[in-house]
Parts: sequence; C-alpha cells; structure tokens
Amino acid sequence: MDEKAHAEHSPRSTHIAVPLAEEAPFRYVIPRSYKPEMRTEGLIFSSPALIEGIRKDNAADQVANVATLPGLVGRSLAMPDIHWGYGFPIGGVAAFDADAGVVSPGGIGFDINCGVRLLRTNLDAKDIAPKVKELIDTLFSHIPTGVGGKGAISAKTRINELLTGGAQWAIDEGYGWASDAAHLEEQGRMEGARPEAVSDKAKRRGGPQVGSLGSGNHFLEVQCVDQILDEATAKAYGIGTPGQVVVMMHTGSRGLGHQVCTDYVESFVRHERDWGVPLIDRQLACAPLRTKQAQDYLGGMMAAANFAWGNRQLLTFQTREAFKRVFGQDPQTLGMEIVYDVSHNMAKLEEHRVDGGRKKLLVHRKGATRSFGPMRSEVTPEYREFGQPVLVPGDMGTASWVLAGTNTALGASWGSCCHGAGRQMSRAAANKAFQHDEVLRNLRAQKIQVRALTRVGVTEEAPGAYKNVDEVVDVCHRAGLGRKVVRLRPLGVIKG
Repeated sequence: MDEKAHAEHSPRSTHIAVPLAEEAPFRYVIPRSYKPEMRTEGLIFSSPALIEGIRKDNAADQVANVATLPGLVGRSLAMPDIHWGYGFPIGGVAAFDADAGVVSPGGIGFDINCGVRLLRTNLDAKDIAPKVKELIDTLFSHIPTGVGGKGAISAKTRINELLTGGAQWAIDEGYGWASDAAHLEEQGRMEGARPEAVSDKAKRRGGPQVGSLGSGNHFLEVQCVDQILDEATAKAYGIGTPGQVVVMMHTGSRGLGHQVCTDYVESFVRHERDWGVPLIDRQLACAPLRTKQAQDYLGGMMAAANFAWGNRQLLTFQTREAFKRVFGQDPQTLGMEIVYDVSHNMAKLEEHRVDGGRKKLLVHRKGATRSFGPMRSEVTPEYREFGQPVLVPGDMGTASWVLAGTNTALGASWGSCCHGAGRQMSRAAANKAFQHDEVLRNLRAQKIQVRALTRVGVTEEAPGAYKNVDEVVDVCHRAGLGRKVVRLRPLGVIKG
C-alpha cells in the first residue's frame, strides 16, 4: 500500500506507448534506441495475453528508465506481474556492478523485505471444514491488522537488538522453534545490518508494530493443497497430499522500513549534484556504491529487513497459538513447521556468472522473488537438490503457488521470479469497480471466509483487481524462471 500511495502521485495518467518486440517466446524487448539515455535494453517476461495489459500501463516505461542508471549489468528486467511503482516498476529486477554501480531505494521499495512465509500442517481441508470460520475469527483476534496498528509486543526499548538479530532475536525470546531459522531466506538475519543507520523516527514508527500484519495487500491466509505437479520436490518441502492445510502470510517491515526508504531517498536527492549521476526520473534517486551514503543505506536496509523477519516470526508464533486454541493440540503435534520464507523487496550482494566469469553484483529485486536453482550454496541444505522454494501469492479468491528455483533463472534473470499475481487495477479504480458486500458474497459462495478490518481492505484487494496468477506463474514456468510444484487454494483470509 505504501508503494502504491507514492506511485499514484506520479504522472501515470498520460499513456506512454513503449515499443515492445517479441524476442522469443515469453520475452519482450524494449530496444535501447527507445530513449537516448538508455545504456542497455529492457526485457519483460510475459505472454501474448498479459503483454496487452502491460502495454496499457506505463510500467514498461519505468523498465526503460532503469536502463539509464550507471553500472547496470545486463538488461533492465521485469517479471510477468509487472505494474507501476515508485521509480522502478513493481516486478523489476536490476543488477549493478559491485564497484561501479549504484543502489537505488526505489529499486527495493518502501516496504523493505516485504515477503511471504508458508507454514505446513498435518491437517486436511475436509477435517477442518466445520471450523474454518472459527479459525479465521481466532486468527483475526490474535493478529493485529491495519495501517498503524500496534503489534503483539513492543520492541521500543530493544529495537536495536531486533534490527541486528532479526528472526533469531524473536526465536531467542521464545517466539519460535530452534529449527525455524533454517527455513528462512538468509536464515532470517542479514549480517551487515547497522541499527545506527536507521533514524530515530524510523525506530519510533516500527517499535510498537512488531508482530502486526498491516494493511493493503498484506494478508494471512489459510489454504489447502489443490494440485501437486512435482511430487518429489513437494515432498522435500514437506507438502505431501492434496487437501493438506497450509498457512501463507504476506507482510514486511511496516512503518520502520517505509521511513528508512523515505529518509535515504531524501538524502540521495540532496547529494545528487555531488555525484554527477543524471536522472531521467527523480524517483530513481541513487547513490554510487563507493559513497558513505550508499553504505549507510545498505546497512539501514538490512536492519529493516531483519525487522521484517522478526515481524513474520511473531506472526508465526501468533498463528501457531490460534491453531492450538481452535484445535486443542499443540503446534508441534499439528506439524506447523515453516516451509520457507522469501523476500521480494531487497537488494543483495550476490555472485553471478557474467561474460564467462564470476562477478559480484548488487541485485535489486522489487516485487520479485529470488529463484536460485539446485546446488546453489545460498539454498537451505535440505532443499538444495531441488532448488529454493519460490512462494507466489495470488488473490484471495483464486490460488497461490509454490515454485522451485531453477538454474535457467540464474542465467536469464539473475535468479529471479515473479512475486505474485500483480495488480491490473489501481486501488482507487478497484474501490470504484467493486462493492464490499458483493465481493464478500462471491467469496463466501466459494466457501472462502474473510475477516477484514476495513471495507476498503476488501474492495481494494478484490480478486478482479489482480492479474490471473495461474497465467503469471505459467509464464515463469515456461520461461524457466521457476518450476511449478504445488498449487494452493484459499479457505479463509484475514486482512487489514
């Protein structure tokens, strides 16, 4: 929601016709000649059906704008769920030379480490059917929601410990199991975090919000396995049979991450002339990686990322407690282990193959999920043979997916994949197009229970506001960015 609030104040009302040529199946290129400032081409992974919607959204022009930034390695990329964002498109991926490149807060987003976590259970959909409404009501009562809602705990006095320790801090405080961290990207903690690079204002905003869901497209959803397309990989991930109940949550760094982004965008704009980096769009504000300001931002970004992992760990604890209350069994007996936790708003220093050699790159993924393939060392050891899980939420009336990372993605997209269905309608347009009661009626007709704090939390997030997640995932699968493993369908959802 924070990203859209900023983006929708941008000049998107005038349609910009961007030349898009189909280079190969599921690959559409923006030629370097489109804008004289472009240093390289743009590439959007899409399909004939989805590309028509993309042509109507100025996000493709943002892909071209990113291609003007210094130190960019390879093309400016976008996933099939691409839509308009702040500076960079949501769904954008860009890799910068670790020495000669830049870092751009708009290429990470305002909700730093907004991400998705998936929990498995031993329960079956047919067995919990009589209790789904009670379960959703209990989750809603256990988990704080809303724009500025207070969290389950206050970390005001220990905020620096959270910013350093991430999910492990929460686990050590009793809000998780010792095994949880092994199933989180980066083990739920980035080593280079610098709490001192986070402003007092950001800490004041975030301290009271630990263990809260937020609003906008953030959610917690009880789902069940609808289809298993790769049995061996699904089994490795702990997902065994159709009907198995799982829980997916989507949230990030709340007000703290938003303030970190705001602070450094303002700082970078002030220093723009000092660095001599010409910008085609002021929202692309960036700093050369060699500068103190860039290193301060990266330290603050990592701290905000740790906040987000700690936040999702608190939500995991609260979810387990809600299940315990409804089903009268302890979470261990219910098998409520974490399948995985992924970020989709992050910049990471990674090693990739470039021109036949290995090179360190700062890969910006904004509304894009890491999709590393088999045997990559960053992948959790027990999943390494299969590739990392890629968690792709859809809308609350359709489906979500678990994919597996691929080695093809490493070469094609710096190991990146889509992060969701992607909006096809702005929040304002969705509020005009959909009626609260009708959306709820349609969802209940599908036996999907919904609890939301506000009416706009339903209308803004109506299923019709999003692209078809099955089509988006199919592009990723067929382009080799992620391999289909499991399709999930919703049983009930809570929203802010």
